[in-house]
Amino acid sequence: MPNDNAPFDGVEVRDTSKIAALDIGSNSFHLVVARVVAGSVQILHRVKQKVRLAQGLNSDYQLDDEAQQRGLDALNVVAESLQDFPAENVRIVATYTLRKARNAKGFIRAARDILPYPIEVIGGAEEARLIYLGVAHTNHDNGQRLVVDIGGGSTEFIIGQGFEPKMLRSLQMGCVSYTKKFFKNDELKSKSFERAITAAQQELEMIDKAYLRAGWKSCIGTSGTIRNIIQIAQNDSVKSTEGKVTLSQLTRLMKICCEAGTVNKLNISQMSEDRKPVFAAGLAILIAIFKSLDIEHMVFSTAALREGVLYEMETQLTHPDVRQRSAESLATRYDVDIEQARRVHSVTMDIYQQCKDSWNIASKELKSMLGWSALLHEVGLQINTHGTQRHSAYILQNIDLPGFNQEQQTLMATLVRYYRKKIRPSEIADFTLHPADHVHKLIAILRLGVLLNIKRQDDILPPIDIKVKSASIRVTFPEGWLENKPIFSADLATEERYLQALDLQLRYE
Repeated sequence: MPNDNAPFDGVEVRDTSKIAALDIGSNSFHLVVARVVAGSVQILHRVKQKVRLAQGLNSDYQLDDEAQQRGLDALNVVAESLQDFPAENVRIVATYTLRKARNAKGFIRAARDILPYPIEVIGGAEEARLIYLGVAHTNHDNGQRLVVDIGGGSTEFIIGQGFEPKMLRSLQMGCVSYTKKFFKNDELKSKSFERAITAAQQELEMIDKAYLRAGWKSCIGTSGTIRNIIQIAQNDSVKSTEGKVTLSQLTRLMKICCEAGTVNKLNISQMSEDRKPVFAAGLAILIAIFKSLDIEHMVFSTAALREGVLYEMETQLTHPDVRQRSAESLATRYDVDIEQARRVHSVTMDIYQQCKDSWNIASKELKSMLGWSALLHEVGLQINTHGTQRHSAYILQNIDLPGFNQEQQTLMATLVRYYRKKIRPSEIADFTLHPADHVHKLIAILRLGVLLNIKRQDDILPPIDIKVKSASIRVTFPEGWLENKPIFSADLATEERYLQALDLQLRYE
């Protein structure tokens, strides 16, 4: 009989924490709240809001007011589940629609008034990586596998083994965007299916040969679209195979849709009303995937992007830092001068430590982005020694960097773009997570880190002292050191003029 006064009084209570991941998708917003205990992530609570954000994205990539309001309304619902969560225990990622929307920053600023947490817009490859991470932690097998996730605006394809993704791609085809394009007015015609399937196969031409060469032992589908299709395929009228879906079953489902003629007349058990409007587009995309990648059958995984985010948040379950691997791969690919990168990184981090408190930039995120920028500032040197900073910025802005979201890549690109030569403040990006003056100060720190290593040699630079105020930097060298370095002094004088563009005064002695 339980002890009514002190139930479970003798049970040891282990340290636990709660974490939450929110996926701001093109079709739905998904929140997952989990409990972390003894190295295990236990799902406690889920919230799903059907938003169809991509429906409001026009041909000029402007997100209309109505779609934005649907999104904000959904965030108000989600906010109730995140009350009192510390910032470090919440991660919010946004995918295709906010990647593409030119006015996404306005929506993100409005969202910050509802949810006091940073919103990360992640690239397609990063989305694919996180999806695979979620699947890898919940589906265990030893062979190579293909993972497919059909979203509202994009579809991700990953080949991986164990916890390691080997191939990551995101293609611009999704159930919401394809509904707008091919299934207007809720009509379900065979010609519409043919056009949608052909369009999807054209997209798949970018990856089909490489993926088929790589091969896989099993094929796993994620997302609500694929789940719904597989659930419906269990219906006897489709002659299903337990837990799997095949091309013949998908073709049969397409025939049922065409016979119905319109979405309103589509009468399939296990299909929810909110899934009906985008079902045909998702089905067409999946048929194209089966055809182009010669898939025999697909099974479903409940884990997807938000679960991947959760597992990555829990440090006990993560593997070696993916950013480290990304940076090392980039440095190898572009033959970065590793010794010089280390010199610049060391001095830049030393300057940062001396400045961070007075300049109010003591942030793990800012320190990390500054550090990676110092290590990768010369990735563009291989392209051309003239305008290296521009080439480096282009690479960091546009290359797939697993582990980094879009704003992080933009910040690094901005820092390396202005690590030397003239600064143009009007061309510096507007960030949603970082005030302009913080970005300007990071630029100044990186520039000094590079300038103080201009000789590209070890053991030349003496100990220096850095003092900063709100708009000034004072660099103090050992007495008499600068007197014997006329060229170095001239470089500092030039830098003094350059930093005036950021409203910063450089003093040195």
